Amino acid sequence: MNEDEVYCVKCNVRLVALKTTFTYLKHEFYVDLPRCPSCGQVYVSEELAKGKMTEVEMSLEDK
Repeated sequence: MNEDEVYCVKCNVRLVALKTTFTYLKHEFYVDLPRCPSCGQVYVSEELAKGKMTEVEMSLEDK
């Protein structure tokens, strides 16, 4: 799926890359992710969730 073509189901608006904050184990991370400019819903691709986010979680849990 091309992330340029992802639309918010709620607002029917195309998602735009916006700075998004993630918090995990009291650590904050900032990533530009596709997000609805109207309601703020964030799109996290399966690739990102199973890849980089899992790596970061495992790294923090090992500390």
